Amino acid sequence: MHNPPPARLIDVTRLLRRSGRMLTGVDRVELAYLQELLQGDVALWGMARTPLGYVLLDRTGLAQFAAAVTGARPFGPPDLLSRLSRRQHPTVRAAQSDLRRWAVARCMPRGLARMLVRHLPEGTAYLNLGHSNLTERVFEAVRAVAQARITVFIHDIIPLTHPQFQRPGTVAPFEAKLARVQRYADLILYNSDDTRRQTEAWMQQRGTVPAGIVAHLGTIVVEPDPSALPARLRFDRPYFVCVGTIEPRKNHALLLDIWEALGDRAPPLVIAGSRGWNNAGVFARLDALPEGAPVHEAAGLSDAALAALVQGAHALLFPSHAEGFGLPAIEAMTLGTPVLCSNIATFGEILGDKAVYTDPLDWQLWQSRVVDWSKRSRETLRVTDFDAPTWDAHFKIALSFT
Repeated sequence: MHNPPPARLIDVTRLLRRSGRMLTGVDRVELAYLQELLQGDVALWGMARTPLGYVLLDRTGLAQFAAAVTGARPFGPPDLLSRLSRRQHPTVRAAQSDLRRWAVARCMPRGLARMLVRHLPEGTAYLNLGHSNLTERVFEAVRAVAQARITVFIHDIIPLTHPQFQRPGTVAPFEAKLARVQRYADLILYNSDDTRRQTEAWMQQRGTVPAGIVAHLGTIVVEPDPSALPARLRFDRPYFVCVGTIEPRKNHALLLDIWEALGDRAPPLVIAGSRGWNNAGVFARLDALPEGAPVHEAAGLSDAALAALVQGAHALLFPSHAEGFGLPAIEAMTLGTPVLCSNIATFGEILGDKAVYTDPLDWQLWQSRVVDWSKRSRETLRVTDFDAPTWDAHFKIALSFT
């Protein structure tokens, strides 16, 4: 713990790249930090990588960016530079244009160090929260600011612990990224003891391990809005829900096996999430579902609609092989919805004795619990005393060290 720095520099590259899409867990962490730092007294700067270089924002520019990301204001029209980048999502092009308009300074890649030294005070604390922009150029540029400190948030190292679930060509770049974090970071923030244990074990084999602290992520659940749900997702009988990107490590195949085995006895199951990668078999099974099947795929729900869907469910099913934190489980229990999840270390640490744990490979035990729970009244299953982690508690820890 130390005195606040004279200024903080938050990297918002990930939020920029995700503009116009539903925010993932890591996206929401970067946004939560941005909103918290905007409310603080410490001088605040923001940096983002664009296709043409870097932009530097002051507090006013960051506030406008946060408002646009959350939908409080629209992004403006794309400028000429963005109109030439037609391969990017239209909202990303608009967001890049706005950041250039709001920037107090801009530079080509080779000018990043000069730009930061010109504008940032000695002792600035750089925060990288989104696993993005973790490059040698960025780290060296921040180091050019006298007495600057580098803090990096590591959400998980699943590409290294479970490479079989990753997209082709992503494991080696992630390993190189983590090696750069080990080389340059003064402090690493972790979302769980399990993430810290795995990361430090990897680093110990390669050299000095940076200082680290654990701060569980906070949870802000939006007000559920049942009216925002499409008619096909409004059920008059018990149903189950699984929330998250449809990718191999989330283990949707287990749920499809169970629902196939249950046949006519199967309750409705909603798989709420966008399609990811390396999952052709699961995608084919979803595409082949006949009309009237009990399994429903739902992508792009608003936060309020998703909260209503989860709140009304008999249970959230979370059979993941690996997770860095597992925000959907915490959000479900905060809404009173019970959670049946994998018996992995992260869930045990975060959810304690409030969840029901099952081997993610034991589909028969999962099936028996689904059948049992579907026969019980929702009131007997509700979670009533879950003490969810808060952002206030998180920032009290994290911002005391950076």
